[in-house]
Amino acid sequence: MTHVFATSPQSGESPAPSAGMPHVAGTPGPNHAGHEQVVFCQDAQTGLRAIIAIYSTALGPALGGTRFYPYESEDAALTDALNLSRAMAYKNALAGLDLGGGKAVILGDPARGKSEALLRAYGRFVESLNGRYITACDIGTYSEDMDIVARECSHVTGRTVPNGGAGDSSVLTALGVYEGMRACADHAFGSTSLAGRLVGVEGVGKVGHRLVEHLTQAGARVVIWDVDAPAMAAALAANPAAEAAASRADLLARPLDVYAPCAMGGALDDDTVATLSARVVCGGANNQLAHAGIDKLLADRGILYAPDYLVNSGGVIQVADELAGFHFERAKARAEQIFATTKKLFALADEEGVPPAVAADRLAERRMAEVGRLRAIWLGD
Repeated sequence: MTHVFATSPQSGESPAPSAGMPHVAGTPGPNHAGHEQVVFCQDAQTGLRAIIAIYSTALGPALGGTRFYPYESEDAALTDALNLSRAMAYKNALAGLDLGGGKAVILGDPARGKSEALLRAYGRFVESLNGRYITACDIGTYSEDMDIVARECSHVTGRTVPNGGAGDSSVLTALGVYEGMRACADHAFGSTSLAGRLVGVEGVGKVGHRLVEHLTQAGARVVIWDVDAPAMAAALAANPAAEAAASRADLLARPLDVYAPCAMGGALDDDTVATLSARVVCGGANNQLAHAGIDKLLADRGILYAPDYLVNSGGVIQVADELAGFHFERAKARAEQIFATTKKLFALADEEGVPPAVAADRLAERRMAEVGRLRAIWLGD
């Protein structure tokens, strides 16, 4: 297990790397700036190769899911872990949670490489961090997997209901995206109703599938697309009123009112923004902006963007509730507040004359600084 450490931040400051931080092979130099800790984990016998990235513990232990994915390279996996862990810190801060941000990735194909031994080996590595990182589900991992990880580790959320967990976190993730979309509709169209609106959903996996259900029940016209044909078929079977696009290009070419990216990150690149007809972008995918500056391009085109880490925070709200003994109605009520937070964010963005993504970052950073500072107050023995 290889660690990359940064010095702990001073109270109220964002995490920053120490002057003596070593450069680790495969680490893209400046991209890990700001992270407190990056851990490379390997167990040859089970085939485990994993990376755990902790961006900030200013508000508390770093909570974030474990992604099991066949990355093309270790560099790609590291980049994903770094980006996702930073987003989790901002997401948890904006959601009002007393938790920092972290993320883990396991390199490999979950359909072929996942095993009890591998998951338990991974749990041992998480346990070795002594509670600095709390894991949960993400792409390629499920509540049943977290039950296995928990046999070796006490810092696990997103467990199955019979084992005291919240179960599938996509339930409240999708609800939060839907509530955020209602706030977007109010801001862009003057009404929270999505009835009759054409919504394009890209990616109908765990979150996208549930989002389609919310939208069709609300009377929206829904068109979907996914690279996974079985996922498309399942979503259409469950929601006969939805329509399938022939391709991603076909989906984006439709006269959409709302575009909901719910697949992998980077969906909003220059070409997509240039061709997009939608007035609103609001979806469940993480790290939707392909590069810095995309938020301004969206604003310049008059497209209202709901920052992903705000509207998709229902999932982390759900699993975080397990830490206090899971109560679904309590977690659901908190996820429904994403509507009010999104409206507050748009008002702040308009007041300060900045894109919503910038306003969201400012709100999250303010809370990390103001509340994180309080941890420096000495309470005595």
